[in-house]
Amino acid sequence: MPRATKIVATLGPSSNTPEMLEAMIRAGVNVVRLNFSHGTAQDHINRAAMVRDAAQRAGVEIAIMADLQGPKIRVGKFVHGKVMLQNGAPFVLDASRTELGDEAGVGLDYKELPRDVKPSDVLLLNDGLIVLQVDTVRGPAVHTTVVMGGELSNNKGINKRGGGLTAPALTAKDMDDIKTAMSLYADYVAVSFPKNATDMELARQLCTISAPQGHRPGLIAKIERAEAIPELESILRASDGIMVARGDLAVEVGNAAVPALQKRMIKLAREYDKLTITATQMMESMILAPVPTRAEVSDVANAVLDGTDAVMLSAETAAGKFPLETVKEMSQICRMAEAAQDGDLNGSFSGKTFNRIDHSIAMGALFTAYHLGAKAIVALTESGSTALWMSRHNVGMPIYALTATQTSQRKMALYRNVRPLMIDTSGERDTTLMQAEANLKASGALQSGDLYVITCGEPMGAPGGTNMLKICRVNA
Repeated sequence: MPRATKIVATLGPSSNTPEMLEAMIRAGVNVVRLNFSHGTAQDHINRAAMVRDAAQRAGVEIAIMADLQGPKIRVGKFVHGKVMLQNGAPFVLDASRTELGDEAGVGLDYKELPRDVKPSDVLLLNDGLIVLQVDTVRGPAVHTTVVMGGELSNNKGINKRGGGLTAPALTAKDMDDIKTAMSLYADYVAVSFPKNATDMELARQLCTISAPQGHRPGLIAKIERAEAIPELESILRASDGIMVARGDLAVEVGNAAVPALQKRMIKLAREYDKLTITATQMMESMILAPVPTRAEVSDVANAVLDGTDAVMLSAETAAGKFPLETVKEMSQICRMAEAAQDGDLNGSFSGKTFNRIDHSIAMGALFTAYHLGAKAIVALTESGSTALWMSRHNVGMPIYALTATQTSQRKMALYRNVRPLMIDTSGERDTTLMQAEANLKASGALQSGDLYVITCGEPMGAPGGTNMLKICRVNA
């Protein structure tokens, strides 16, 4: 059975060549992440073209995800590039400071910090490795005491324990970057630090304004602020999916809270028919080592068992020494975890009602294929919605999504357990169904005598028109 869980890989110096990129795609990468925190607009345009070329050579279509930088909630720079902070020492974060920092204090890229904090607040710098307690706020200067010291270098991030920083999710740079993402036909746009549904709705409006005719990217909300947790359901409704961004989130809510939050987010997203990407430090040790730790193997496997659509690699493929090996290892872990996964389709349908015809057909196809022990489910889909609904349930067999739309094919590359393929749906219905079976038989997905379930709509090619379910057996 094909691997169900998808792999997102970040492009960077270690993978930024046509040869390496093609090898990674052949090894199992389904989505390439362009990190808009680095590089120019032209850099991203060039890289996107390289991704499309590499995918074509590999004979597959993959999705491109533009990951917006979001607000720069960071300290400024130091005279010597870094300082060593001692426990108990005073340290000043000064929004008005223009000179380079030292052991006594540093300037701020995030000028609003003095307005966002009060005495006794705890600030966490450099992913929580440095802990400062706020003593007083005097105008633009935040006076703190070092609770947990260590090395602090240029432009490290700032978090407030429990959340509460007011930085907007979309900056002027993000708005320009959305235009760039739309010019290169990004399939997904990941929004950093959204606090509520309004942030996602604004991002969607900006994408709609900038997108070429007919292009509609999927929106991924990166859940990395404490404020986003109570707003999770409204954020899900306003998005196409979420990223469990465990780095900043863990700093704000505490490391111990993240595993349970991850499970809750994945479960809730599946209930809302939304996508999930689990990210941050999944194979961190493979930045320097050729094999993962056992803890990392368990981490990836548990995300798969939770039902995530995709697992993501960041620095491992962007700057690590072993990008290709990391993809291969992650793919193998996913396969092994999926093989041990139990499916209870009857249980997942319990208490559910489906009011739309196309949604009911999709669920009927799952139920029928599951109980008949079919070899595969085939969905002829224009927008990809039928395949998305099917992919929310663990049915134990691959879902082949056949579409005439390239943008839909690329977006479906992120859907768990969905293998998107192109097919011409302009012809008569029975001819198209015969062609679909022939294509799947030629690719080895189906063999003579195999039973499969197929869904489609009449008339063919109409979005939202899935209204037919057929049980078929492959002819000899």
